[in-house]
Amino acid sequence: MIKFIIKGILRDRSKSIIPICVISLGVFITVFMTGFVKGVLSEMLTTNANLDTGHVKVMTKPYYENKDQIPIDLALLELSSITQDLVSKFPDISWVPRIKFGGILDVPDASGETIIQGPGLGLGINLFDTSKGEIERLSLKKSLISGSIPKEPNEILLSHDFSKKLNIKPGREVTFFGSTMEGSMVFETFIMSGTIRFGNPVLDRSTFIIDFTMAQKILDMGDGTGELLGYFKTNFYEDSKALKAEYAFNETYKKSEDEFAPLMVSLRNQNDLGTTIDLVGSFGSIFVSIFVIAMSMVLWNTGLIGGLRRYQEFGIRLAIGESKNHVYFLLLLESFIIGLIGSFIGTFFGILSCYYMQETGIDIQDALSNSAVIFPTVLKAKVTNDLFLIGFIPGLLAMFFGSSLAGRGIFKRSTARLFKELEV
Repeated sequence: MIKFIIKGILRDRSKSIIPICVISLGVFITVFMTGFVKGVLSEMLTTNANLDTGHVKVMTKPYYENKDQIPIDLALLELSSITQDLVSKFPDISWVPRIKFGGILDVPDASGETIIQGPGLGLGINLFDTSKGEIERLSLKKSLISGSIPKEPNEILLSHDFSKKLNIKPGREVTFFGSTMEGSMVFETFIMSGTIRFGNPVLDRSTFIIDFTMAQKILDMGDGTGELLGYFKTNFYEDSKALKAEYAFNETYKKSEDEFAPLMVSLRNQNDLGTTIDLVGSFGSIFVSIFVIAMSMVLWNTGLIGGLRRYQEFGIRLAIGESKNHVYFLLLLESFIIGLIGSFIGTFFGILSCYYMQETGIDIQDALSNSAVIFPTVLKAKVTNDLFLIGFIPGLLAMFFGSSLAGRGIFKRSTARLFKELEV
């Protein structure tokens, strides 16, 4: 019977070509948009995690409450013991300390007089401890525009845009002016080793990077850090695991009377990323539902038009003794096969397009030139296993639902009336 129906679909293309095209287009859009949105979300979460939030972040409670001010005087102390405790409790998370601090970079001439100076955002990271993976995480080698990555503690790395503002090149001396954790003034001379471009306007404006140990030294932080970032060893953010870790850790210090007690915050609860995660998480089901309804309406109309043309066929089949239930059943089976064909075609081209966008992406760096939000400058799709199945939901349901509605006309008309109308 299925073989007979397939032959009918192939031989009478007028009754299948339009539904197949409609289904293919709908499935293609569903698969492509789902993959694209997931890719953008994944890139956005990865970018935020690598540059700022981590998958989870540990800091003191007052530091978290004033984090926009980068209050190094509220830093997390006893870093070694806290890190050991975290490693024992959460072995599937890697811990990386970072220090954010503000200050002024001064460019002196040969006699030590200021030529130009500008405010900058400092970032102290582990440049020489390769086990921390910070160079790879921040893509420093790939982002290098000129010079080299610092090889000595007294070397500094500037964002390319910041170096252009200061009009300096690698090898030039710069002096950092700032304040320590205790509020004392600090003056430290560095050698500029190179320039990088993060690809993010927030960091490209005025960021400079020094080694974490050097940052501890000049800021009098001892065994302390501003933030302790945690990354899952899978390198992917897992929301449920992050929330469980956050709850378990914070319960330990819930009753602590120490105002500087550590606090863990997941990526979801930073930078308003939770809303984005929830919105995109529900996007797939919303998108599929919309296309099921929209395509069902189109296919219903298509089925009604096709049904009018096929009244003669239905009349003959009923006249030779075929029951209405059987005719209706075969109509639904035919619609299922057509939906299957359209879903295969739409899914194939949807995944193909997603793969292309995964490899190339869309560069929106110019559009983000004045943005204050950490957002990936290249939008990419992401091919995941569920994309191979998600297109079949609207493809099969829409055709099946449309034919179910259109096929009800078989039961509403008598055999005699079908003969009379079409002169059978």
